[in-house]
Amino acid sequence: MTVKLTISYDGTDFCGWQRQKNGVSVQETVENALFAVTGDKIKIVGSGRTDAGVHAEGQVASFRTDKTIPPEKYAKALNTVLPQNVKIIKSELAPDGFDACRTAKKKTYEFRAYISDTVLPLLDRYSTRITDYPKIDFSKMESAARLFLGTHDFKAFSSSGNSSLTTVRTIYDIAVKKSGNMIVITVTGNGFLYNMVRIIAGVLVAVSKGEMEEDEVIKMLDTGVKPMKVKTLSARGLFLKSVEY
Repeated sequence: MTVKLTISYDGTDFCGWQRQKNGVSVQETVENALFAVTGDKIKIVGSGRTDAGVHAEGQVASFRTDKTIPPEKYAKALNTVLPQNVKIIKSELAPDGFDACRTAKKKTYEFRAYISDTVLPLLDRYSTRITDYPKIDFSKMESAARLFLGTHDFKAFSSSGNSSLTTVRTIYDIAVKKSGNMIVITVTGNGFLYNMVRIIAGVLVAVSKGEMEEDEVIKMLDTGVKPMKVKTLSARGLFLKSVEY
């Protein structure tokens, strides 16, 4: 049978989702927990690879097993051995042919930022600080966000190291909300390139400060060229919210 896991984790102390030689990954941590529970070396497949420092509220993973443990019992069993920064929100029987990566249809990411000239310790772990408050024009950020809707070549919105076969992606929805000194950018798409959401967030902040114009954003989408001034905002503000199948 195939078991589907919905996983939440604080990515601060991980080298990312995927197993790596240079640090502890979320995948390794969950697989070690599965070994402790079942006695089997089980490889899990994630819906996608979140980078070092990126968090998740609804990462999805799947694995096959011949064990007779009811699928819905895995969450409680794994949570007894998992560390505090990784927990299984739900475990369930997956339908035939389910693969957490290959069958994913939509993913939603959220980027959180706070506006402050001083680091705020209670916000800084899970959001990126934006300075120069007087320069920020939120209406410009909202307007520029709409440029990303639809199907585009997002080559200019990925970092070196991107291994995807194509850089064309579809953005179904993008929303920018401000509450007090917090800004939340929520993006839903059929897939995302390496650092794509963090670069989109960086561009939107630059537009809001008047450091970029909308025609420059359009040019990035048209030419696939990323200007040197474009920043990739920090991983601490990024969350994988949910995956749809």
